Amino acid sequence: MLTATRTVTPFRNEPIRDFSDPADRRSIEAAIARLREDLGRRYPLVIGGEKLHGAGTIASINPARPSEVVGVVDEANLEQVSQALDAATAAFASWKRTTPEERADLLFRTAARIRETKDDWNAVLVLEVGKPWVEADADTAEAIDFLEFYAREALRYASPPALTPIAGERNHAVYLPLGVGVVIPPWNFAFAIMAGMTSAAIVTGNTAILKPSSDAAVIAARFVDLLHELGLPPGVVNFVPGDGPTVGEALVTDARTRFISFTGSKGVGLRINELAAKTAPGQRWIKRVVAEMGGKDAIVVADDADLDAAVAGVVAAAYGFAGQKCSACSRAVVDAAVYDAFLAKLIPAVQALKVGDPSEAGVDVGPVVNAKAAEKILGYADVGRGEGRLLAGGKRVAGDGYFIEPTVVADVDPQARIAQEEIFGPYLAVIKARDFDHALEIANGTEFGLTGAAYSRSEERLAQAEREFFVGNLYLNRKCTGALVGGQPFGGFNMSGTDSKAGGPDYLLLFLQAQSISRKVAAQAADDLAAGMD
Repeated sequence: MLTATRTVTPFRNEPIRDFSDPADRRSIEAAIARLREDLGRRYPLVIGGEKLHGAGTIASINPARPSEVVGVVDEANLEQVSQALDAATAAFASWKRTTPEERADLLFRTAARIRETKDDWNAVLVLEVGKPWVEADADTAEAIDFLEFYAREALRYASPPALTPIAGERNHAVYLPLGVGVVIPPWNFAFAIMAGMTSAAIVTGNTAILKPSSDAAVIAARFVDLLHELGLPPGVVNFVPGDGPTVGEALVTDARTRFISFTGSKGVGLRINELAAKTAPGQRWIKRVVAEMGGKDAIVVADDADLDAAVAGVVAAAYGFAGQKCSACSRAVVDAAVYDAFLAKLIPAVQALKVGDPSEAGVDVGPVVNAKAAEKILGYADVGRGEGRLLAGGKRVAGDGYFIEPTVVADVDPQARIAQEEIFGPYLAVIKARDFDHALEIANGTEFGLTGAAYSRSEERLAQAEREFFVGNLYLNRKCTGALVGGQPFGGFNMSGTDSKAGGPDYLLLFLQAQSISRKVAAQAADDLAAGMD
């Protein structure tokens, strides 16, 4: 049952653990062991609250141990896609009439349950997508943050500010939900972004069809089950896994779809935008597309930077979760005056990273997500040998998992392929700049504009970076990854997407439409009548 009575406290970010506490280590080890006892479970579709088998199945594989099947998820056919759209359309008629307080309460209760069972969710992230413990804990903490933050934001939008008074009229504005939305999250933040996109859609009164990434469908299935366990009505969220060219495109192009919320690659995002722009027969609206896409993010190191801090920031941002973040540092742009000194500190730090199975303690860099990703990244290693000086990595680590050595290629031309194309792996290109102006020019010299960072002791240079570094999320004297909900709204410019600013005060507006309502007051009506009789 949905309830709506609670005291709402100010938002605070969920703490992220480093697992230095033995109790925390024992907790996550126990959760991983429990999950391993449940490997191979089948997760059906969920359409209109019913669990259904699909035409086929998708096996979710542990990228650290490809022989280990984390779960088997049913795959929808086109008839089931249409059934899901029908279910979401029918559910919207009643869900849109629930109060914001009821919808927010569902998110609060979901966040509380996840907090109570945090390491069970972490374990899924460790095995399904290969996240080291700290990265998994950060992902789960961010999922909690999105739920908590969007619940509060929904309550805020339920009471819009007063409009400018107009004599003789009573005017106000309300925010209405859009309708049926398609939610297409990525695999790299398999819990946080999936939960954030889904919860934003439903807390604003919309209904949703969740089509998760095939590489991260198990954690999405478990999240949908939790929502229904906590009282989400049937049809509000429908779980419909499937491939992009069939299931994804059918959802995007259908006339019943009102909006598409997508996070993923540039190519897929542009394809969704193109398909959504075409009006289907019977369509009564312009579809809204919220697209967060790729990045080719740079950290600029000035000649007066604290090199130890800069190296630490670059290493954390380039190789955290094996570089599989749209915000990852894939370019270090370093002033010529400190270039050699920077490299002298960087290479030992990179070589000190522990690569291994993230189900074990102390691993810094886990596997890349699948065999296709490994092949792509190793192909770029070959490209890099011809475009620069390979100083570290560039090879696959021995074993069955999809492990790739953290790679550094120095002396890279700003227009080289490895300096322009998104690689999405543990791969860093180091570029020499003449000075700070040149470094900013290089940093801005791609089609993307997601995140960036600058290290300098000069307030003037930091101010210049604020003016000239054209990215959606700019960080000064810190790494370019790790945006926190509420404090660092996330989203990028140019080919990095529509700059949605997830986790910020503007995000829920993407799932709402404003209605202005004006009523003539009685006194004015009487004056009008008297004027008509004269």
